[in-house]
Amino acid sequence: MVLSPSASREGSGRRPGPSRRPRRAWGALLYLLPALVFYGTFTIAPWVQSIWLSFWNWDGIGAATWAGVENYAKVFTDERLVVALRNGLGFIVFYTAFPVALGLIIAAVIAARPRRGSGFVRTVLFLPQILPLVAVGVVWRYLYAADGPVNQLLTAVGLGGIARAWLGDFTWAYPAVGVIGTWVTTGLCMMLLLAGIQKIDPSLYEAARLDRCGPIRQFWHVTVPGVRAEIVVAVTVTLISALASFDIVYVTTGGGPGYQTIVPGVLIYKLVFTSNEVGLACALATVLSAIILVFVTVIGRIGRARP
Repeated sequence: MVLSPSASREGSGRRPGPSRRPRRAWGALLYLLPALVFYGTFTIAPWVQSIWLSFWNWDGIGAATWAGVENYAKVFTDERLVVALRNGLGFIVFYTAFPVALGLIIAAVIAARPRRGSGFVRTVLFLPQILPLVAVGVVWRYLYAADGPVNQLLTAVGLGGIARAWLGDFTWAYPAVGVIGTWVTTGLCMMLLLAGIQKIDPSLYEAARLDRCGPIRQFWHVTVPGVRAEIVVAVTVTLISALASFDIVYVTTGGGPGYQTIVPGVLIYKLVFTSNEVGLACALATVLSAIILVFVTVIGRIGRARP
């Protein structure tokens, strides 16, 4: 019996049967299993437990009593918790809006006119990202001190009248801490956006110049749309940092003066280790997690939407 050429090709080009696909899936799962176990043990399990504890009144030592949704009601009615959530949301301006805007402008300038020393500028701006936030807080607390460099500089230029103990002032403590957040995250945004700008096709800028577009119009019509994905990443990362901020606030002001700079992270710490209100702290942490999840989901959908 002689096989036709087509039959021989079908026989030689036999595809792997469907039985091999489950094997490949199980093989991939085995590679992911250690990471999944680690993540489930140290992230998912504690998170689920904190949600469960949020429905109880517990001091962390004695017996717990059922509270139902009482703790969640306090999150939205207790003045301390409401102020903490409001301050955390307000930090989005300092941790996200300002750094993304400044980072985009700086990245556009560096990419448009690369000069000697631009590498040094990038290094200096990115330096806060590799410094421990506790050390950052200690340095800025010294800078903001009543006899610190900030007030000395203001006095030297004839503005001694506005010098003050910035971190102890009820009006200026919050923006003073916010400036630290802007300083920390601007370098990260700049590096992310610079990487995005460098992958934009140069022919797009050539076409814009041929259409007599100036630098500002090139920025809005070529650069900004070209780094849309990087903007989404920068906004997501910095927004989470704003809502989950702890180190800088705790080291510089501890949430004071009064509750002017209190944020959810610091208040959760104080509720657990100072007030022994573990259930209330877990409820606040759960609400904070939900807020972050909503923001991240919305930002992700906006990023995936077509312009």
